[in-house]
Amino acid sequence: MELKRHTKFIVEKTTEGYSAYREEKNGIIVTTGNNITELRKNIVEAYNLYAESNGKKQILPDQVSLQFDLPSFFEYYPEINTSALGTRIGMHKSLLSEYINGKRIPSGKQVHKIMIGIKELGKELTQLEIA
Repeated sequence: MELKRHTKFIVEKTTEGYSAYREEKNGIIVTTGNNITELRKNIVEAYNLYAESNGKKQILPDQVSLQFDLPSFFEYYPEINTSALGTRIGMHKSLLSEYINGKRIPSGKQVHKIMIGIKELGKELTQLEIA
């Protein structure tokens, strides 16, 4: 069984939607989209144009990995209650709010703690049934 490789793009919120970029040896791949669905489509197209001209393998949409900064992530997923998440991960809600609003920059350790909490919540949700 062949493992699928994932190609990571860094995503940022813009005034008109989202932008994504990836650094490569021969330059940088940049694209935009009005929403995440369009952004993913444009990422695949931009990467595959780059791959074609640089002798690399092309990618499929399910091979794209998106990396958000905290403010963009929480703007894209407003369903995640930051106060409840803070309680769940043992982080004061005002500190989490400052990270999300860009008033403070979280350390790598803090970002990891937040992501672990989000991923654990997501895992729990995928294992639930509603009757």
